[in-house]
Amino acid sequence: MSIDYAVADHIARITLNHPDKANILDHEHSKEIAEAWTRAWEDRNVRVVIVTGAGDRHFCAGHNLAVPEHVTAEESAFLRARRVFWPKAGSVNGVPAGPDVRMGDHYPQIFKPVIAAVNGWAAGAGLYMVLGSTDIRIACAEHARFKFALLTQGWVGTGPGATFLAKQLRYADAMRMLLTDDPVGAEEALRIGLVNEVVPHERLMDRAEELARHIATMPPIATRMMKEFVIRYREAPTDQAWHVQNLMNTLLIQMTADGVEGRRAFNEKRPPNFTGAIRQQGEEFPEWTDEEWKRLEEIYEEGEY
Repeated sequence: MSIDYAVADHIARITLNHPDKANILDHEHSKEIAEAWTRAWEDRNVRVVIVTGAGDRHFCAGHNLAVPEHVTAEESAFLRARRVFWPKAGSVNGVPAGPDVRMGDHYPQIFKPVIAAVNGWAAGAGLYMVLGSTDIRIACAEHARFKFALLTQGWVGTGPGATFLAKQLRYADAMRMLLTDDPVGAEEALRIGLVNEVVPHERLMDRAEELARHIATMPPIATRMMKEFVIRYREAPTDQAWHVQNLMNTLLIQMTADGVEGRRAFNEKRPPNFTGAIRQQGEEFPEWTDEEWKRLEEIYEEGEY
């Protein structure tokens, strides 16, 4: 296995661990990291994920673009064309679907917080992973570099990198990365909003761990639903997104223990103990008398409840 996966203290740590090959994603490693994302998604003990690369040169230098020896150039070209017109069932643009079924398996969007500790080059599929699968990004000051890495080969890419760059950055910054295909260093990545922080190499994992430990103290169901809400509805009209947010919030209050614990801890002026427990369906509300209904209507109109 060249993808290391470990869980401790509610934190899953995914490490691309073949630095001698620039932590690239060939067929084998793509499958391994897809399995790691699924494990993190399904493990209810995992509340947050850190993804990084081994060594101090490469986070992930992209896909292995070499055609396998048993496949001819003509066969490769045909199969690429076939994937456009007849993508495989259960795939996203010909790539196996990830845990959320909308993105590719090795750069999915899982509905748990993901922190990228970018230790070196994130190019091609490595950049896709940063853009598509991570929420908070910490870059190593000395070694982190970001590059689209495909236009110089005459390609626009088969992954979601160009789309994510255009959505996540200002137009001018995204187009400079796409049209020049020049690498962006850590400080420039911070300036254009590609990463959240830049830290020295020796502090990279410590800082990622600090953030992960903090997020792990948050209510896990509400945290998961917050991420899902933003991913699914950030481009919806505000009134529609707000309506869904209200529905989610009502579910959290009525059906999770954390929805009660958070308010109780606040009122009791103590740290909350969030467990992620789901509550059983409760009893229905009583039949209110006319006098009680009148009182409730007055409170409802005042909006203070």
